[in-house]
Amino acid sequence: MTISKMYGTAVKRILQIFLGAVMLTGINLSAKELKVLTIGNSFADSVFVYLPSIAENAGYPLLIERANLPGCSLQRHWELAERSESEPELKPYKGKNLREMLTSEEWDVVTLQQASPFSWQADSYYPYLENLAEYVHKYAPAAEIVLQQTWSYRFDDPRLAQWQITPAEMYDNIVKSYNLAAEKLNVRQIPTGLAVDLARKNQPVKFSPYDIAEVNALEYPAELPDQQGSLVNGIWWGKNRDGEWELKRDAYHLNRRGQYLQACLWFAFLFDRPATGITFCPEGLAADDAEFLRQTAQNALESFTQVKK
Repeated sequence: MTISKMYGTAVKRILQIFLGAVMLTGINLSAKELKVLTIGNSFADSVFVYLPSIAENAGYPLLIERANLPGCSLQRHWELAERSESEPELKPYKGKNLREMLTSEEWDVVTLQQASPFSWQADSYYPYLENLAEYVHKYAPAAEIVLQQTWSYRFDDPRLAQWQITPAEMYDNIVKSYNLAAEKLNVRQIPTGLAVDLARKNQPVKFSPYDIAEVNALEYPAELPDQQGSLVNGIWWGKNRDGEWELKRDAYHLNRRGQYLQACLWFAFLFDRPATGITFCPEGLAADDAEFLRQTAQNALESFTQVKK
């Protein structure tokens, strides 16, 4: 065998090994890195828990960064952006201001959302949402602006009683508010709220509501109601700052199930791939439950009607 033939055979063998490794790892050689920036709050933070792993496992390069602040409303984001123009030392996003975040990469997608306490009140979006959209267009002109439709609280969040609304009424108003916002901006939505609503209605084992007054009267270490079927953190016993046990409640932030559902939906939306094809499953999540959540994410995406023209 000549040297040239030996060299050609070796190269071919190396190429075969490389392609085999690609097939085994799921690397998508044709996929361009997708760059996503979220401008939001904890309801956007939760997608960071599993979305990067889902994308990596599927072989889709993803760069996702956040300009999120706890409980931050559209109004506050806009006011911070406006102030930073005259106060360059104001850098609320981990040492950067919003302009610096927007110009730090060539973003493909920038997401916006309202803070959950205001998400069901359409008037609270304006003029801040429109101002932020203009700001994004100015400093990240190539990016597609997308709204994340958020979800309603669980029945035991005390703010629902204060507002005198039910979770269903909150969700209905969220849908109306985001549809109006999407229509005004002519943008698409990621229907996380719909996915959560569908999961709550269709899951095999549904969360069972409990008597709030009775549970509030319990003392540690009394047994608390079963949280099975919940998509949010729920209730538990925890210590306060004085080291005393007390009832803790978080009826609005997504738990592991909710975070996985959200991430599956975002992956399917961003990469235009079926959520049902996702193979990554978080540790501690049952395989049949993960399958249900993936199917629910796909159902939400397929049944949702975008208002963008």
